[in-house]
Amino acid sequence: MRIDVVTLFPSMVDAPLSESIVGRAREAGRLKLGFSNPRDFAEDRHRTVDDKPYGGGTGMLMMAEPVYRALKKVKKRDSYVILLTPKGRRFDQRMALELAAKKNIVLICGHYEGIDERVNNFADLELSIGDYVLTGGEPAAVAIIDAVTRLLPGVLKQADAVINETFTEGLLEAPHYTRPGVWRRMKVPEALLSGDHKRISGWRRSAAMELTGKNRPDLINREAYNGGSYEDDRNAARDEE
Repeated sequence: MRIDVVTLFPSMVDAPLSESIVGRAREAGRLKLGFSNPRDFAEDRHRTVDDKPYGGGTGMLMMAEPVYRALKKVKKRDSYVILLTPKGRRFDQRMALELAAKKNIVLICGHYEGIDERVNNFADLELSIGDYVLTGGEPAAVAIIDAVTRLLPGVLKQADAVINETFTEGLLEAPHYTRPGVWRRMKVPEALLSGDHKRISGWRRSAAMELTGKNRPDLINREAYNGGSYEDDRNAARDEE
């Protein structure tokens, strides 16, 4: 996969994605990451990329032309262009899986008060990572690239690492424990020590639903439950245990 980022601050994206799993994926050639800076396409000697918004208001707005030129430099025929904005569709694990199937992605990062609305006409998707406002799109780009890269073939060694995890089946992931079995008087759940795979699976399902109901009840009635109720699923998992 190749991902190009249109940004005024390439190092804000490049640096954190040069470490750990994503860094190794880049070294192995599984992910190619490129950058295009709108400031390189500014039309004056001061390399101006922002201006006051029409109609007034606080802050400055990124001008359309420098962003368009930066996009045009990296956009390919099959590129999927994403504009990062708090007004966009909410990014989630399902979207990460969809994006992992793309060959070429371009992420456009806004800054200041955002980007001239007319740039949206050149994007295939407007995307947000949550209901809050950041200083720019760069942290969002890092989060999206990280989530997508780990889904690429060969990036994670264990094939089930991306199957049995939070959000993949519509639930938060069940709690995990490691040695020692007793730590500061807190014990690992007995089911996990039993060696009985059916019992372990039942406990994890039950724990995942319990945790989802507590922390993310909005996920309970989503499509992943195939029409079944949360209480029915939870009781079934407990019966299995």
